[in-house]
Amino acid sequence: MIQPTTNPTYTVISNHGFAEIVQNSFTQQRSLHAFSAFNAGDILCSFAAKETLSQPTYLTVQVEEEKHITLDPEFLQYINHSCNPNVFFDTTSFQLIALTKIEVGDEFTFFYPSTEWNMAQPFNCFCNTARCLHQIQGAVYLDDSVLQHYRLTDFIKRQINNR
Repeated sequence: MIQPTTNPTYTVISNHGFAEIVQNSFTQQRSLHAFSAFNAGDILCSFAAKETLSQPTYLTVQVEEEKHITLDPEFLQYINHSCNPNVFFDTTSFQLIALTKIEVGDEFTFFYPSTEWNMAQPFNCFCNTARCLHQIQGAVYLDDSVLQHYRLTDFIKRQINNR
């Protein structure tokens, strides 16, 4: 948990049991942080489709070629991208799964191309991890040699097999 008194650049916006939404006071960017500790393989929560769309938006998760969902619970939309993610959206079981050990206060992050074939809004990544890809556009733009290092949804695996 991030305490505003010990880190004045962040403000806790809301608490959601195992997680809290935090806002950076300088950038205004919001992110989801652990309020509980987790081990790799733990199921953090189940999720569902609040809305299903035929086209992607920056807030959707892709589950099929022309099926993109907004997340329920909505606070999961604050899980940002990292090239070294600590959670995975399993769109077959509709569970959010820890990929690594997560400590209280850690930001939850996922690898956007693990669910997105061709993103609505590509962006430059500044995660600064050793595996940073710098340009995030979707799995279609990545070589298999890169994708093999990530856990991918069943949909993305099928898309790769059909290349």
